[in-house]
Amino acid sequence: MKTLVRLFLTLVCAVVVAVLYILLCYRVQPRFQAPGLQDSPTISSIRTFQGYSRVPDGKPLERALCRHCAIVSSSGQMLGSQLGQAIDGQECVLRMNHAPTAGYEQDVGARSTIRVVSHTSVPLLLGNQPYFFQQSQETLYFIWGPPKKMSREKMGSTYQTLLKVMEKYPQLQIYTLTEEKMAYCDDVFQNETGKNRMKSGSFLSTGWFTMILAMELCEQIRVFGMVSDSYCREKNHSSVPYHYFEKGRLDECKMYLMHEQARRAGHRFITEKAIFSRWAKRRNIVFNHSSWAGRLGASHG
Repeated sequence: MKTLVRLFLTLVCAVVVAVLYILLCYRVQPRFQAPGLQDSPTISSIRTFQGYSRVPDGKPLERALCRHCAIVSSSGQMLGSQLGQAIDGQECVLRMNHAPTAGYEQDVGARSTIRVVSHTSVPLLLGNQPYFFQQSQETLYFIWGPPKKMSREKMGSTYQTLLKVMEKYPQLQIYTLTEEKMAYCDDVFQNETGKNRMKSGSFLSTGWFTMILAMELCEQIRVFGMVSDSYCREKNHSSVPYHYFEKGRLDECKMYLMHEQARRAGHRFITEKAIFSRWAKRRNIVFNHSSWAGRLGASHG
């Protein structure tokens, strides 16, 4: 009888141990995650993005990631490109400053999910309020600038302007880059170049802030109309306007070279493009312009 009891208890213990082992293995085995999504939630889940402060309540940006993004350059390279359909086919479309779509839809598309705007370009948006603020319900605006202009606490002049815009158009979604985010963007520039942005007399471009935002919000980034960092040194490069919507104005490459060589207050457009090309080697960033052909990050369609 004692032998049977011992046998029964042994079997029970064996079953318990087996169940515990199975449960433990189930708990510790890694879950499958898609490439590029390690340690992140699913695409459809809402995420909080620190560094972007909503006007007027100061709440951080909350939204889902975008699977496919288009960054649309304001360059004259967009003229005659016939890229509008490909751009609008992306889940999220990012534009810069006051670059319009009306009249250029075939080349630049019509949708604007996000518009990244310099504090210096805010007056240009105000000059066409029906177009920018009344028609575009889906657009999120991200405004960047120095703390003295953008401070929510100290009521910087640009921030005060944005408050008035929100009073007039309460349906708008406007965010400002926080002082911490601006400092972070400066630090990224210094880490990539070895130069202090302010001491080197450099101004970051709106494209810089747009790319950093896109790398946070987007799983895949396709850049339309941006030339490579070596393009303006090529003998056969084409002469196009600096902005596609300002025909007859300063040539794109002349503008890039002038700023690159400026001792003070220069946008380092060419340096930024070289940095973007390095980022494309470790991030899912593709450049559509033919000047990137044969380089990692060049588009094949």
